[in-house]
Amino acid sequence: MDSLLSSEGDSQRTQYPYVTGTSVIGIKYKDGVLMAADMGGSYGSTIRYKSVERIKQIGKHSLLGASGEISDFQEILKYLDDLILNDKMWDDGNSLGPKEVHNYLTRVMYNRRNKFDPLWNSLIIGGVKNGHKYLGSVSMIGVHFEDDHVATGFGNHLARPILREEWREDLTFEEGVKLLEKCMRNLLYRDRSAVNKLQIAKITDEGMTISQPYSLKTFWNFAAFENPTVGAEGSW
Repeated sequence: MDSLLSSEGDSQRTQYPYVTGTSVIGIKYKDGVLMAADMGGSYGSTIRYKSVERIKQIGKHSLLGASGEISDFQEILKYLDDLILNDKMWDDGNSLGPKEVHNYLTRVMYNRRNKFDPLWNSLIIGGVKNGHKYLGSVSMIGVHFEDDHVATGFGNHLARPILREEWREDLTFEEGVKLLEKCMRNLLYRDRSAVNKLQIAKITDEGMTISQPYSLKTFWNFAAFENPTVGAEGSW
């Protein structure tokens, strides 16, 4: 009986997130899709790592961004490597697009949720294939949707209101980057897990690029930042 109980314990995976990444934001623009994420990895409430790449290329046509548990993200990337390799082995001249990758990840996340052993991530999938732009999201329990702009984590609350006001279908690349930087700056001010080191990825029909890490110009001398407890009765 003891051996049976111990074997059950050994089979458990991520039951609670340990090293996590925060928000990812994706938008469509005139020529393709843009995605942004910072490079922080938090161990609990401590920002332990500052060079974690959370945007990855998937096949020829897709980008994947992840928030949540980093080790589970690495597990998902292994699944996708196997998927892309198996697709290439058919050698039929076709390749998986972002919609197919999104559908696959939706089933993976929902399947693991049903086993009460979820992959602790929220994912954004973006890409372009045959001139068609695609952008979608899937949560750790398999809830998924497509939209013109998506976000995970605090980005759902702090970035998407900005996107609803300022996003346009005919955004140029420069305007799209500027809009993403505005969202990431807002998250940096408000999200304790965010770090001022980010990457922005671009994908079009011509290919994809993921930028080198860089920092945003910030301003921390707002009155509310300098003395946040002014007018708060009963505060320390």
